Amino acid sequence: MQIQDLPYPDPGVPDARSGPRFLWWLFRNQLGGQLTSLAWGLLHFLAVSGLPFCVGLAVQAVVDRSGTRLALTGGLIALCGAGVALGECMLHRAAVTNWITAAARVQQLLARRTAQLGSALTRRVAAGEIVAVSTGDVEKIGWFVEGVSRFTAAAVTVVVVCVGLVVYQPALGVVVAVGVPVLALAVLPLLPRATRRADFQREKAGRATELASDTVAGLRVLRGIGGEELFLDRYRRASQEVRRAAVRSARMWSLISAIQVLLPGLLLIAVIWRGVHLAVDGRITVGELVTVYSAVMLLTYPLRHFEEIAMAYSFSRPSARRAARVLSLERATDTAGSREAEVPDGDLYDPATGLLAPAERLTAVVCGDPDVAGVLAERLGGHPSEEGTSVLLGGVPLDELPLGSARTAVLVQDKDPVLLSGSLRELLDVPASGEVSAAEALAAAQCGDVLEALAQGSLDADDPMDARITERGRSLSGGQRQRLALARSLITDPEVLVLDEPTSAVDSHTEARIADGIRGLRTGRTTVVFTSSPLLLDRADRVVLVHEGEVVAVGAHRELVHSEPRYRAVVTREVDEEAAPSGVLTDGRPAVSGGLTDGRPAMSGGLKDNSAAVSGVLAGEEAALGGVLHEIDELEEIEETA
Repeated sequence: MQIQDLPYPDPGVPDARSGPRFLWWLFRNQLGGQLTSLAWGLLHFLAVSGLPFCVGLAVQAVVDRSGTRLALTGGLIALCGAGVALGECMLHRAAVTNWITAAARVQQLLARRTAQLGSALTRRVAAGEIVAVSTGDVEKIGWFVEGVSRFTAAAVTVVVVCVGLVVYQPALGVVVAVGVPVLALAVLPLLPRATRRADFQREKAGRATELASDTVAGLRVLRGIGGEELFLDRYRRASQEVRRAAVRSARMWSLISAIQVLLPGLLLIAVIWRGVHLAVDGRITVGELVTVYSAVMLLTYPLRHFEEIAMAYSFSRPSARRAARVLSLERATDTAGSREAEVPDGDLYDPATGLLAPAERLTAVVCGDPDVAGVLAERLGGHPSEEGTSVLLGGVPLDELPLGSARTAVLVQDKDPVLLSGSLRELLDVPASGEVSAAEALAAAQCGDVLEALAQGSLDADDPMDARITERGRSLSGGQRQRLALARSLITDPEVLVLDEPTSAVDSHTEARIADGIRGLRTGRTTVVFTSSPLLLDRADRVVLVHEGEVVAVGAHRELVHSEPRYRAVVTREVDEEAAPSGVLTDGRPAVSGGLTDGRPAMSGGLKDNSAAVSGVLAGEEAALGGVLHEIDELEEIEETA
């Protein structure tokens, strides 16, 4: 695999049982690239190691005044130089290719796993950890994978040189052959401690990354409650912990590096001392002494790769463990399915709750608990968080369909949709039926003011469709982001569209127009909307109340408000005992003497009660915030004590 051939058609099925097993799996899947790197590495290192022998032959030729041997030695030196240059160039090329392709394979695996798990992933793994794995950890994993072949080439070279010295000059070669393994193994006792420190540093860095990601994501809320400085101070402390851990880890690695410099120096001194005595006694020639001396000096170069591979493994092992943890997560259902790929149509039915959404109708679902609504929405889309009875679409279990077919048939938009950075045209460039245009989807989602805001914010874009959207749409308001996400879902035009609170961040007038737009654009399609908004509920063909995990009431909005106390409590936010029958219309909304036409309390007789209610809510929120800040202070005291 070459860099220009990326991405992989199929990155494979990883061995995610542990970090080392995952690293070994990556190595095996790059065997061709590893062998190429090994071959160029051997050429490079052996050419470097051949220079001392050439230098020794040249010195001896000068001593013997042999011009022929000197010329021959010059040719050998030129040949070794060419091998060094070619081997270094191609080794670097092969190593970088292995590094990038290994990192790309891991990123593809992570992206595929993220797409398979969907929103269930962030419930099981923190978002910051996923970011850390897909960025810094990927590079460290690639570093170790590509370093294995270079280390192997260096180790083979060391063995060849030692054997060659023993054959070339046994008296000094034995000293080198005994001393080099000592040099290579001398740092082994220090590696466990260095590895632990590296693991601790990675743990602290991952925690800091998670904290930074969460702080940035919730910055607007933190500013609203005045907690910005508090969380920034937390991040400062976390970053200082990372710095201290990095310094402790660097101290250990600097000690290892010092040993790797000191011991070869001692070996060189021993070789020179022994060689001088042998030369004085006439047992070796000057050329042989120079050859052994030069060989020992150049052996420090391949020996440095022993330190590098130890460092690469120490840093990549925790990274591989974190990646394996994410890759080991599985969906509650099989992604391949047991049926052939098809896109069924018909009624959408959930046997677990008894929820039925008739085909080609707009069904509104009311749940008292938003979390329950989110889980039920995922189930309807064929993304259950745990194993159970499958949702049926036209009598076909969604869990038995391939994941791609299930997602084509049913599209779920959660309550917190994400907008990716890019132009509006790219945002709306999604797989679609082609029957709904971008203009129709934007109009139905009431995105006129959003287009104006994007056009004003992008002076270089004549067409609003070419205007740039920042990461997660942070330059837009919550309602604007929500409407753009709704337009993206509408343009897809799936057989079944499930919307979870699609208008929770817009005003009532815009909400009413969006409700009409959804109803008009989705005519002839099945639509399920999880909401408690009277404006959306009043326009639904069918309203279903889900209470404690099962359907307890079905009907029209006005009928349920009048006849079902639990429904009325969720939709109107009032307790049944407090609702005065004389102040309620036939559709269940407060009368004009006690409420407006959209279901809000009227000014007459309602202002005092509403003021008291607002004061109570504010007091409750203030008390809750005070409790949160008190817990934060306690946690800080515990951390400082620890």
